[in-house]
This record gives sequence, C-alpha cells and structure tokens, in this order.
Amino acid sequence: MDAYDEEPAGDRAGSLGPPPVAADTPPVGAGAPPVGLDAPAGPRTGVAALSPRYQVGAALALALVAVVVCVHLGMVFLSVAPANTVTRQHGKAIEEWVYPEFEQNWKLFAPNPLQQNIAVQVRADVLMPDGTTTTTGWNDLSVQDGKAIDGSLLPSHTVQNELRRAWDFFVTTHGADNRPIGMRGSLSEQYLRRIVVMRMYEQDATSEKGTIQRVEVRSSTTNVPPPEWSGEKVSDTPVYRVLPWWTVTSEEANGGVR
Repeated sequence: MDAYDEEPAGDRAGSLGPPPVAADTPPVGAGAPPVGLDAPAGPRTGVAALSPRYQVGAALALALVAVVVCVHLGMVFLSVAPANTVTRQHGKAIEEWVYPEFEQNWKLFAPNPLQQNIAVQVRADVLMPDGTTTTTGWNDLSVQDGKAIDGSLLPSHTVQNELRRAWDFFVTTHGADNRPIGMRGSLSEQYLRRIVVMRMYEQDATSEKGTIQRVEVRSSTTNVPPPEWSGEKVSDTPVYRVLPWWTVTSEEANGGVR
C-alpha cells in the first residue's frame, strides 16, 4: 500500500519546475533586435546633413561671424572706456566703426579713473626746547598711507580715505590761486591743516621733540607711466602745487590734535 501512495521522485521534481510551454507560443525576445546591437541611426539633420565641402563652408561662415561680433564688442567697449593707450593710438578707427550707427551715450566709469598719482606732502616750522626754530624736510604722507595699506588684509578707512578726501575737499573749494571759493573754503583749510599737524606729531621725529608753529602743504602730481609696448611718451617729472604757510593755532600746537 505504501508503494501505491508514494509518488516517484521524478514526478515530484517535475511538479516544482516551470510550466509547460505551448507549442504555438513564440520564444522570448523573438521580435526584439539581437542583444548588443544598436538600433539603426536616424537621418542626420543640421550641419551634419551637409556634405563635407559644405560643412567646411558653414564652419568658416560661423567663425567669420564670431570674429565680427568680437571686434564689434571690442570697439564699443573702447568707445565708452576711459582714455588709454589703445584709444589714443587707434581713436580714429574706433570712431569710424562706432559712429554714428553704434553711438553710445554712457561711459564705462563715472567719473573716469585718475591717470595721475597725487601725493600730499608737508613740512613744518618747529620750535625746539632750546628756543631755536627748525624747518623739517618734506614728509610724504601719501607714501606713508600706501605703506600702511600694502600687505594689510583689512586696512582702515582712515588710512585709505582721510588724507585723500581732505585734499579733494580742499581742491574743490579753492581756485588755482589757492584762495577759498564759497563758505566751505575756510573749513577745508582747517580740516586739512589739523590732519597734517596731527600726522607730523605722530610720524616726524623733529616735530615730536618740539612745538609746530607753521605748516606748508603741497601736492606732487606725476603721470601714470604707459605700458612699454605702447611706445607712448609721457613726462615723469612731478608737478607741484604749493600752498601758502599756515600758522598753527595754539590749541593745535599744544596737543589739541595729538
């Protein structure tokens, strides 16, 4: 009886296998392209559809358009840029390209960057403890500010702007004869005088030993040298604007600005 109840081992294994496949069922992947083969490429479009000869012509045309665009942008840039070596040498060609069709009514910088170095210098008459008066040499305060800024990651606004703005304030409120224009002229003189007196007490050895009685301020203006390749020649001789001697008040002379 046990022999009839038990199934053969082969029958048990067959019952766990995949179901039988019908005779009319197509094999898996019969309609798909063979594995590892790319699908056929579609028709080429654009420049790629042209023949090699026309592709070369199209590439040359695109390169020509790119060159013209770059030249045009460069000409417009130079027309609105501050005066420089290139515009001085090729100004006529730039104007012929830009005007009148591409004329611009704006400038790249407002105001234009200075093309001169302006240094503020001062000397003083100092009353020494022995009763004699000594005139110091010229102290270049702008150079001292430049040394303080050079290499400093966070230079103070005082070092960067105090002296420069004081000189600009004086120039805009005085004429070429150094006479004040308007009511702010005397204020600009007082402001500049107090700054230079304070700086002399701090940085000039002679002034530290005595009492400053008078100060004389001047500016030294030199042209920024052009690049060597330009061949342009500019004078490197400084031009001085010397102000009259200013008498230091008793408050300033006795430590009022120290």
